[in-house]
Amino acid sequence: MAQSQSQTSFFKDLLQQPTQQQSLPQQYSSVTKADTTHYDELYPAEQVSGAASEMRQHWRDFFGYLQPKGLSDFNARTKEIERQVRDNGITYNIYVDENGPKRPWTIDLFPLIIPHDEWLVIQAGILQRATLLEAIMQDVYGEGTLLKEGLIPPALVNGHPGYLRSMHRAIPKDKKHLHIMAFDLARGPDGNWSVLSQRTQAPSGLGYLLENRNLLSKQFPKAYEQMRIESLTSAYRGLVQSLKRESKAGQNAHIVLLTPGPYNETYFEHAYLARYLGLTLVEGNDLTVRNQCAYLRTINGLEPVHVIIKRLDDTFLDPLELKEDSTLGVPGLMQVIRAGNVVIANAPGSGFLESPGMLAFLPSISERLLGQQLLLPAMNTWWCGEDAAFASAQENLVNSAVKATYPSLDGHQHFASYLVKNLSPKGYLELLEKIKKSPDDYTIQSYLPLAQIPTWQSANGTSAEQCIEPRSYMLRVFAMSDGLGNSWQILPGGLARIAANPDGIASMQRGGSSTDVWVQGQSYTQLPILFPTPATPMGKAHRDRVITSRSAENLYWFGRYTERSENTVALATMYLESLNSENSHSEVLWNWLDKLCQKNSLMPYVFANESLPTEDAEHRDEKMLLSNLNSGHIMSVGYNLRALQLAASKIRESLSTDLWSMINRCVERFEKDCQAMKMGEDYSVTLALQGLSTANQFLSAITGAQNDRMTRDAGWTLLNIGRLIERLQFFSSVLENAIEEGVLASPFNDTSGFNTLLGLFDSTITFQAQHQQSRDLNALLELLVFNKENPRSIAWISRKLKNRLAKLTNSETRDEFSHVDVLVHLAPQVKEVDFADLLACVKNCIRQAWTISDEITGRYFTHIKNSEYRIQR
Repeated sequence: MAQSQSQTSFFKDLLQQPTQQQSLPQQYSSVTKADTTHYDELYPAEQVSGAASEMRQHWRDFFGYLQPKGLSDFNARTKEIERQVRDNGITYNIYVDENGPKRPWTIDLFPLIIPHDEWLVIQAGILQRATLLEAIMQDVYGEGTLLKEGLIPPALVNGHPGYLRSMHRAIPKDKKHLHIMAFDLARGPDGNWSVLSQRTQAPSGLGYLLENRNLLSKQFPKAYEQMRIESLTSAYRGLVQSLKRESKAGQNAHIVLLTPGPYNETYFEHAYLARYLGLTLVEGNDLTVRNQCAYLRTINGLEPVHVIIKRLDDTFLDPLELKEDSTLGVPGLMQVIRAGNVVIANAPGSGFLESPGMLAFLPSISERLLGQQLLLPAMNTWWCGEDAAFASAQENLVNSAVKATYPSLDGHQHFASYLVKNLSPKGYLELLEKIKKSPDDYTIQSYLPLAQIPTWQSANGTSAEQCIEPRSYMLRVFAMSDGLGNSWQILPGGLARIAANPDGIASMQRGGSSTDVWVQGQSYTQLPILFPTPATPMGKAHRDRVITSRSAENLYWFGRYTERSENTVALATMYLESLNSENSHSEVLWNWLDKLCQKNSLMPYVFANESLPTEDAEHRDEKMLLSNLNSGHIMSVGYNLRALQLAASKIRESLSTDLWSMINRCVERFEKDCQAMKMGEDYSVTLALQGLSTANQFLSAITGAQNDRMTRDAGWTLLNIGRLIERLQFFSSVLENAIEEGVLASPFNDTSGFNTLLGLFDSTITFQAQHQQSRDLNALLELLVFNKENPRSIAWISRKLKNRLAKLTNSETRDEFSHVDVLVHLAPQVKEVDFADLLACVKNCIRQAWTISDEITGRYFTHIKNSEYRIQR
């Protein structure tokens, strides 16, 4: 294509080391410019229509440092980012569905670059607005001057569901209600910034922008370094230090991040932030209230909580005082907050500040409370609850946006924002009638053509061919508590949300993407070491990771489903290989394998009164097994892999990115292989074996990460106990069925049965190394039952399980787990091949494994075994 060739030629000339004097070649005209009604981030406004346009200096520098190998380099970089997003499991779930697919987070290739002098304008304006919002909170929940003087209409405060009367006169320590605030900014055609909205309850984006920074700074390391991009680290450190300073526990404060749970649309961000900041990620049922204090339920008792960073809206915080049907909050938490025994970011009751109607009154409030005019204006906004404001808004209503004043609570009219110009004449008249009927529920805001940022559009995107194309965007910036006192810092960066098409709305919910925001520093600076604290003696420096009861349970089942997945993969593989083996197998062996597959949901149960298909038995069994590999049957391979993934998703903050990526890839690859298998017809068995082999390789990597990449704390101990219990049950069940079906009966001439048993125990290599081609039954049972060095033997599993339980309880012997002692001492009693004793042994192993599992559940997860739940001081 001629245009593509000209662009390639252009980049060869353009992407040299940038200098102030370097001018761009004529070929740059092939790159699309923004429409004249939008501010163009790439070109100076006065040169947009000129023939000799030159991009802004910071963009010239950025492209100059890239030095790509033509346009294909941009495609390669884009695909690499997409791959990392998939591997890291970065998601943004628009529609919350625990069984539905999660939408990958989308990141554009080019960052939004803001020069230092432009950022100073934003920084000053946001800092002033953060100060103002805190002053409003103090006044509304304190003296009430603003309401008394009529500077705020009562309907926007007392009539707003976000105003909480129970917080009146509840003054937080250091008088700070707000610790994290987000402001959405738009840049008009004149290049000036305006505030579109503000978020104070649980603003999102702090985790996503960190991941955006991580991905794009790695894509363009030279540009990131040479352009002196401001670091984000100190702002996050400052937030944590500020919260600790305000808590009663000081530097020893226990901070938790309260999340609605893994089905929330931004759960990835919650887990990411918790891991990045070193916080405990908790759900509402992880917390409890005792004596007006907040505590965390852990496997060792109740741990005090001093600071809560909440990621759910205020009305869900406490079902006793707020939304009574909320299952996300903590009963009694509001009383703890009022008593001043917990610092919460942000304090409940700030929801009314998020109303778009508030923006119209902030200029006069600023002059009253701060004695200052706002440095950063908001979009022209009219709250229709005032007749004069509505009359003024109607003068240019067709060029405005309509927004809901209140959230969808307490019977107010709530709707998604929309542009009036998109309405039909009939819709326009209906809008006027709705506003006249319920004027308080409507806010009108001027429409502003958003500034446009250069984006890379690949040929398979929305553009017809690959090119740099301008897209509209909005900028979200954050104000956070600093670590130096009762003040705020503005995060030197942000989250840019980009429209899905050139004239679209910049919204992630409407298919848009995001990108990182690079703020240029004034000069090269070495980051200071913030907030030094006195050195702690080595003996006191160690602090065990807090394991919540919920996390402990998910770790336990993470271990069990990993082991269960390995076992079902091995069983399915063994069955299909036996079906396709050239050697003939006895009916006893087939009966044994059939029952094992049925017991593990790889094949349906067959009852005596059921009629079976008349086709060849082997082909019938083959089809049954193939159809159930990825079915929803409990214990099928596909089911177990998805259960493993679900358990891991609930402990994301405890897992490395590599391990989480491995789990996702394992599930996705197996599902794809199963689809290919169903399409394979004659080759479906071969494809199934290949898919099972690949799944086994992934599971081996997951097992390796569990054993070698996780700290051996109480959480890991429970994970390992889960694996041991699952392994004990499976191998005992294998032996139980083998004895009952006569597979081990003398004379033992069925070498295929012998080999199958070794294969299921994954002990073939060990046996052959010790006994070569011998088929001695005593040697087999010694290896699979009594051997203390074989990690697949019943004796080894029993002893290891006893040791793990002792470590968990910090004791060599505990009465509640005496079952395992019986198990350990029972195995050596079977000295010879006595099938009756051996059968009794393995049946007892199965029973005791269930009993131990129930004991662990009652003691560490549900705590029904604890007569008194201990409070840790």
